[in-house]
Amino acid sequence: MSIVVGILVVLVGIAVSIALHEVGHMAPAKRFGVRVSQYMVGFGPTLWSRTKGETEYGIKAFPLGGYVRMVGMMPGARSGTRPGRGFFAQVVADARDQSVEEILPGEEHRAFYNLSTPKKLVVMLGGPLMNLLLAVVLTASFMAIGLTQQTTTVATLSECVPTATGEPCDPAGPAAPAAAAGLQPGDRIVRYDGVAIGTWRELLEAIDGTAGRAVPVVVERGGQEVALTVTPLDAERALVDADRNPVTGEDGQVRTVSGAFLGISPTVARQSIPLTEVPGEVGRMFTATASAVVRFPVAVYDAAVETFTDAPRSTDGVMSVVGVGRAAADVAGLDADVLDRVAIMLSLLASLNMALFVFNLIPLLPLDGGHVANALYEGAKRTVARARGLRPLPGPADVARMMPVAYVMFVVLLGSGLLLIVADVVDPVRIF
Repeated sequence: MSIVVGILVVLVGIAVSIALHEVGHMAPAKRFGVRVSQYMVGFGPTLWSRTKGETEYGIKAFPLGGYVRMVGMMPGARSGTRPGRGFFAQVVADARDQSVEEILPGEEHRAFYNLSTPKKLVVMLGGPLMNLLLAVVLTASFMAIGLTQQTTTVATLSECVPTATGEPCDPAGPAAPAAAAGLQPGDRIVRYDGVAIGTWRELLEAIDGTAGRAVPVVVERGGQEVALTVTPLDAERALVDADRNPVTGEDGQVRTVSGAFLGISPTVARQSIPLTEVPGEVGRMFTATASAVVRFPVAVYDAAVETFTDAPRSTDGVMSVVGVGRAAADVAGLDADVLDRVAIMLSLLASLNMALFVFNLIPLLPLDGGHVANALYEGAKRTVARARGLRPLPGPADVARMMPVAYVMFVVLLGSGLLLIVADVVDPVRIF
């Protein structure tokens, strides 16, 4: 049941992300006087719709995207333009005719193509920026909730140095370094070897390489800082699993690890991440997503190879909406605290919204970035003409000429999406 709920939560999250993306387009378009005839979430057959004012609002069957139909996205053909021949020429002509037919008599001034360049940029960037805002809010939310994790507060101390075989250590042998140094359960390690410590991982990294050396340690005990000196031992000890049981290899022998041994185990508690870390986390998410978008064709190819061969599916590979749903099922099925699962779900949705933000900025139609590029080109032409004193200024750019590119992009995106859906069904990405 929890898996079903998890999938539903992510599907609703995807639908809300798409819906707000389209609101980001629609709200400024209406504010600037453009007639918006449709606002739809999803593609395919319409499941529900209602007309309010001049706009039809609806939900379609497949939550794989959405759209806002703004009247007059493309200007008609210039007078004297001779129709071209061939398939793509017909595509261009049909796009122009359909755009012009949507404009009601006397409402030519409400066509999108008549907006100024700044207004066009606001309308077309409104959708991606809404996803960026959602990514920031969701990131802040899951960081505020935090995750149950190991802390730098000491839970227990080893009384002696463990053996490499996994057998109980000899109490008569040398005392564990932490116990010998006077550490106590409940102490919170705040500095190790002069380095401020905030997480258990940072402490492990600080301990590594200090075997055999007297190291200053500062702990917080009873609200006061206490300075101690500890000398970690270079010890070989049994590798243990999460239940503290020795791990054995295929030969039946206990596997061992060697390194600096202190003799402490951490407490486990929920830890929130300071909201001051949100910008850095969002920046890292943006960089990773932008890198994934740049290598998207390679990533799709890799996914295809991994799906139809024995190669394992890469854990950092691209996923479809189906893959996101499978990941949500993995999260919902975790043996973890409910708040931990909620936090991971929020993180997953934050990553999804960052992907929507970055992907939609690709400067090719039919993506938002293609319209942004067109508006910038149009604005640049007018700026140059104004600087040269030319009158009249150039009219709206002939976006219809880019429709062949839009069709090719649509086919590529559709094919890539279907391929990734197959990959996510046959050989899904396992994030845990």
